[in-house]
Amino acid sequence: MEVKVLNISGKETGRTVQLSDDIFGIEPNNHAVYLDVKQYLANQRQGTHKSKERAEVTGSTRKVKKQKGTGTARAGSVKSPLFKGGGTVFGPRPRSYSFKLNKNLKRLARKSAFSIKAKESNLVVIEDFNFEAPSTKNFINVLKALGLENKKSLVVLGDTNKNVYLSSRNLKASNVVTSSELSTYAILNANNVVLLEGSLEGIVENLSK
Repeated sequence: MEVKVLNISGKETGRTVQLSDDIFGIEPNNHAVYLDVKQYLANQRQGTHKSKERAEVTGSTRKVKKQKGTGTARAGSVKSPLFKGGGTVFGPRPRSYSFKLNKNLKRLARKSAFSIKAKESNLVVIEDFNFEAPSTKNFINVLKALGLENKKSLVVLGDTNKNVYLSSRNLKASNVVTSSELSTYAILNANNVVLLEGSLEGIVENLSK
């Protein structure tokens, strides 16, 4: 797949890059995408939920009323789940929601996500750039030039670039990551994916193993 390379002004540089069909042109595997996104979201959960059960509620252990002769059901403790203020039956307990997926499936999911974006023409390749100092204004100008100022965007860098990252940090709709930090969720959660030329080698290396 041949894609034109743009500059930060949104204009064509006259150069093109060849994107691997093994990564950007496969038939998407929807189930692999589902599992990888499910794992990502599960890993975001803290799992610290907790409710007190019968044995943990503070209260007297005195028998509430006599066993027989009241005409109502037996009751032995105010901590019973049947009473207001009593314990919770089968309440939530702290737990981890994480689960494992094999590496090949996760690679397939990321390839599928890239292929979906490429098929929808929501993939842009631009030349590498840097800022002399962190500047949100300059970063917004780059997004405007690409027509992405009002859209969710994912910008993929080749290597860590502190100035570019800090320039984007105040923008809720923009996410900047390196090629090694890519996730299926991040790719699909963005309306448009912006790949810097320097990131292509890392993407191919990580997804071709």
